[in-house]
Amino acid sequence: MRLYDFELSGSCYKIRLLLNMLDLKCELKNVDFVNKEHKSDAYLALNPFGEIPIFEDGDLRLRDAQAILVYLAKKYDTSGQWFPDDAASMGRIAQWLSTGGGEIMNAAGARLVKILNYPLDLEKLQAGAHRVFKIMNAHLADRQWLELGHPTIADIACFPYTAMAGEGGIDLTPYPHILAWIGRVKRLPGFIPMPGVPAP
Repeated sequence: MRLYDFELSGSCYKIRLLLNMLDLKCELKNVDFVNKEHKSDAYLALNPFGEIPIFEDGDLRLRDAQAILVYLAKKYDTSGQWFPDDAASMGRIAQWLSTGGGEIMNAAGARLVKILNYPLDLEKLQAGAHRVFKIMNAHLADRQWLELGHPTIADIACFPYTAMAGEGGIDLTPYPHILAWIGRVKRLPGFIPMPGVPAP
């Protein structure tokens, strides 16, 4: 297995996190994101979208963090916990995979502005993040996990950029149920930190 990785990327981190929780060994190949290696001809030959991460397992190559989470859960999770087979569970999880790669990326964009000075509309990104966090906070008010009553790849998909929201100037204090959920994720067996997401 090989993961084309950038240490500060939440999208790469969610893959490293699930790999560790599944006790899987994987080669990490650093991508120089700051100097735009992901836009180089060599990288675009692997992923024409020019995005990180890329994941390889034997002859299989996947792009998109959410797709990689699905693959890892279905191939390597013998417990069936992370992405169960029944249609209702798959649908419930898939809607949060979409959120993790969609609306929550507003927080990722705000972080890019704050950390790497990307020329993006910070106020618009922060407002978009607050919209999704209000929804998530209400959803988590009467449950510990996003779906099914136990950790799934829905939680892994949504966790990194939510936990790092402060780096984008987004205060999570108004969202106590999200803060409690972040704490629960950090206490899962196999949890690993990253810059911006300290250990509990």
